[in-house]
Amino acid sequence: MLRVAEIDRIERTLEEMFPDAFCELIHKNPFELVVAVALSAQATDVLVNQVTPGLFAAYPTPSDLATAPVAAIEEKIKRLGLYRNKAKNIKALAERLITLHEGEVPTDRAGLEALPGVGRKTANVVLSVAFDVPAFAVDTHVERVSKRLGICRWKDNVTQVEATLMKRFKRERWSKLHHQFIFFGRYHCKAQRPHCLECPLLDMCREGKKRTKGTIIPVD
Repeated sequence: MLRVAEIDRIERTLEEMFPDAFCELIHKNPFELVVAVALSAQATDVLVNQVTPGLFAAYPTPSDLATAPVAAIEEKIKRLGLYRNKAKNIKALAERLITLHEGEVPTDRAGLEALPGVGRKTANVVLSVAFDVPAFAVDTHVERVSKRLGICRWKDNVTQVEATLMKRFKRERWSKLHHQFIFFGRYHCKAQRPHCLECPLLDMCREGKKRTKGTIIPVD
């Protein structure tokens, strides 16, 4: 387990590298956000941002989306993987918002997770970004970075990763750190070609040490 000083170092480094990290899914309101996050499963934010403008222009409210034919929704999002299932889910999500929540996105975790296509990660993102509720959403980037840096165990599932991160970092920092972990994983500690030799955390990174073994690292 990492020492407190090491956890503090990770937090400081992420703040220095990505002080302005933010949710890159383009949205105007909680409804657009929950739909965008639901669509982002197994898809990049860049691609989601390419399809949602047309989707929201055609169906700007839950009522519009709920009454739209599934085939028409599929046509709007067909560039995304699993678009058929996603079309059914976001239509059902909109229907649930109308029938149970008067067209409003619920502000509590239970209400969010009861929506079709919304799991714990999506609920955490919506709670954090839309409603300023401290949360630590664990996506593929957060999970990868957490394990490479030794904050979590390789065998931990996403629920265990989330619990560990919430335990090791202060609650008021969860939401910002979630985005900083994502930026670090998306732009620096990439899955295939991480920038290990330029990484300020290389000396404490299990993956980085393996990748750079035998490499002559320049010293300033």
